[in-house]
Amino acid sequence: MSSTVHLQPRQRWTGLAVLVLAVTLVTVDATVLSLAIPSISETLRPSGTQLLWIGDAYSFVLAGLLVSMGSLSDRIGRKRLLLAGATAFGAASLLAAYAPTAGWLILARALLGVAGATIMPSTLSLIRTLFPDDRERATAIGIWGAAATAGAALGPVVGGVLLEHFWWGSVFLLNIPVLLLLLGFGAWLLPESKDPEPGRWDVLSVLLSLTGVIGVVYAIKEAAAHGVLRWDVPVTAVLGAAALVLFVRRQLRLDTPLLDVRLFRDRRFTAAVLASLIALIGLSGMVFLTSQYLQLVRGYPPLKAGLAELPAFAGAVVGGLLTARLVRRTGARTALTAGLLVMGVGIGLLGWIQQDSIYLLLAAAFLLVGTAEGVVYTLGADLVLTAAPADRAGAASAVSETAYELGTALGIALVGSVVGALYAGRLTVPAGTDPAAAAQAGESLGGAVEAAHGLPATLAGPLLDSARTAFVHGVNAAGMLAGALLLGAAVLAWRLLRGLGDRAATAPAAGTAQPAPEREREKASVR
Repeated sequence: MSSTVHLQPRQRWTGLAVLVLAVTLVTVDATVLSLAIPSISETLRPSGTQLLWIGDAYSFVLAGLLVSMGSLSDRIGRKRLLLAGATAFGAASLLAAYAPTAGWLILARALLGVAGATIMPSTLSLIRTLFPDDRERATAIGIWGAAATAGAALGPVVGGVLLEHFWWGSVFLLNIPVLLLLLGFGAWLLPESKDPEPGRWDVLSVLLSLTGVIGVVYAIKEAAAHGVLRWDVPVTAVLGAAALVLFVRRQLRLDTPLLDVRLFRDRRFTAAVLASLIALIGLSGMVFLTSQYLQLVRGYPPLKAGLAELPAFAGAVVGGLLTARLVRRTGARTALTAGLLVMGVGIGLLGWIQQDSIYLLLAAAFLLVGTAEGVVYTLGADLVLTAAPADRAGAASAVSETAYELGTALGIALVGSVVGALYAGRLTVPAGTDPAAAAQAGESLGGAVEAAHGLPATLAGPLLDSARTAFVHGVNAAGMLAGALLLGAAVLAWRLLRGLGDRAATAPAAGTAQPAPEREREKASVR
């Protein structure tokens, strides 16, 4: 059993406010950089591959370490790890803000991922400590989920405001005052909790999980960008897959595993994790692209581009807060499936945008996607946390966060690579263009805009027209593919939750043996 903490209602809800601050910080940081990509391209001159790594290094490392850090929080204390991670997050933010080269920025983003991995699982597992009552906990998770999805949607807006007045590094310096508030109020308001009999923290399992996640994701990313014939793609794929297989086998043998992989026998748990993973693959890739579309295709300044994405922020808040009520009315199975369907439709709308499309089409897509993601993310977190034993709350919540961050990383890598390949294939460079400028333009749309600055108007105009047309073509194809992926996820979630009870999604899966205390705990339906 996890340690029990008895707090007054005011203490519980003020503690939740601190956790909301923490999760908002981490999720804002995942997307705040999207509007800074054009400015970074101009200042640091990254290659197309470096640009993708700047975007997804944070999520790659975060995804690779979340399970390990969630398990560590169960052992050394969730509050302690949260505060230590917040301190490290501040140091990495300073390094990112003043990174002199693209390589340094990628390193700083990776270090931010390490620090972020200590924060995210602690926030969700502490909610279980603060709110032992099912109904209160469901409301708290709804607020937490709204903050997480709204933070991701708010990132471009915050970035736009800062970039309107400061250089791109300011999007990282914003973290510092927020972290100071988090450290001060967190030390004061949050209770400590941990597993009183945690067992040892298996370092080999940590290394296997990190190697497996990063190896497989790297292979997928490079295969999408350059094909499967490069030697490093099959090598990293095999190494990553082998590490994951060894990780799972080791967890089954350990008395106190880093991750209890038997949780995946529960179809609620599996459905929630897969829904979060697939939803974020589609969502993050399109967020990464639409920020570039608004600035480099439509010509919006950063602030206007950020404000254009506000419907996604508003929808995320509404979706997260209304999830508990929606589940009580329709059941978790219907709510999760509907959320994935609506998100697929919203992302699919981006398959129809053109350079001069009316903003109403974009606003509708942003609103649908934001609202649906608020529901999917919040409900997924609730299903995962309810399915797990209380003394494994940190590790279980880390699985939910891993799906979120792994989906973010895969989305940027896969969708970004597909668009990059389509862009390079359709780009037409005017005859007479300097070879160096032509190569720069072929890397990315940002590279084409930068290359055009050094060309005469007779060459710059046609080059920009071709680059923007090629990029929009890539966005259209990616929107259609991502929308189809979400529709497939909806079908998968509906099938996995079949027979579990539409209004009692937290009942145990049919045929799954449950210890008596777990049967009692799992009778509670998602509120």
